[in-house]
Amino acid sequence: MTKFSRFAATATTAIVAACAAGAVMAADIFVVGGKPDDPFWSRVKLGAEEAGKVAEAQGGSVTWLGPQNYDNLGPDAAELIRQAIDQGADAIVGPDWVPEAMDPAFQAVVDAGIPLVIYNAGGIEAADRLGALNYVGAVDYKSGFAGGEYLGNAGHKNGACVNTLPGAANLEAFCTGFNDGIASVGGTGSVLQLPATAFGDATAVAQAVRAHLLQNPEIDAMFAVGDGDTNATVSGIAQAGKTGSVKVCGMNFNDTILANIQAGTQACAIDQQGYQQGFFAVSILNNFVNYGVTIPTREILTGPGVIDAANVELVIEGVKAGAR
Repeated sequence: MTKFSRFAATATTAIVAACAAGAVMAADIFVVGGKPDDPFWSRVKLGAEEAGKVAEAQGGSVTWLGPQNYDNLGPDAAELIRQAIDQGADAIVGPDWVPEAMDPAFQAVVDAGIPLVIYNAGGIEAADRLGALNYVGAVDYKSGFAGGEYLGNAGHKNGACVNTLPGAANLEAFCTGFNDGIASVGGTGSVLQLPATAFGDATAVAQAVRAHLLQNPEIDAMFAVGDGDTNATVSGIAQAGKTGSVKVCGMNFNDTILANIQAGTQACAIDQQGYQQGFFAVSILNNFVNYGVTIPTREILTGPGVIDAANVELVIEGVKAGAR
């Protein structure tokens, strides 16, 4: 039973009056996410921590739980969810990366009466299936579709999606969306699937991209599933001697990606606004635990947005201001 539920079930007139005067419960919120040193997940973590300042001011806390690596993503993430339950979480935020491995752990959260928000991966479908309050994030398929459609509209006809975490539902959705997006404007899509150990390994990704392009000279567009992999894909294209003829789009962005878009060596980046994902998810749960506040719009979308040469300067200014 949640703190709010326990409070509502046992409140006396005096306690209700005290709450009306401004007393609140303290919410200990646990957030399951990626590695803290992952460029994208560091922004998600920052958003969660910024929202956590309100929880801390009310006597609560926000605890981040992330895996050491992504080699065994689903089972490791499921174990982190169970750790949050065991450590007395009042509310839990988590991405449904690998449903078959993680859904039983999420179900244990709901069965324990702990409020849950799914974010980043899984969509409203996962939130509905698991009984979560909300889904906060982009729709993975639509994110990939936006990248494929963008490159197809730019005249590219044969694209390949670089998937470095096979089995992760959100990355599979990125690639399916990309292939459908480029097909929607007359192109063809495929998937370059690499072992999970390649995720974050710039050298391995670049070498694989180089080899794939040399073996498949008809490819003129590529899509990557994360900012680090996008940088490596750009490098692999250069190593294959294909800079300028093979354009790349990818999920998320960093300083290098923004510079590449400025320089024309990358066509676009798909922004899912990781900071907002962490911030909104924690804020929703803190308000629910303390006040019973719910958000009627259960699917809260933070993307996809396309960053390209037309708006990259504005995005850079946002980064400088700490808003992106």
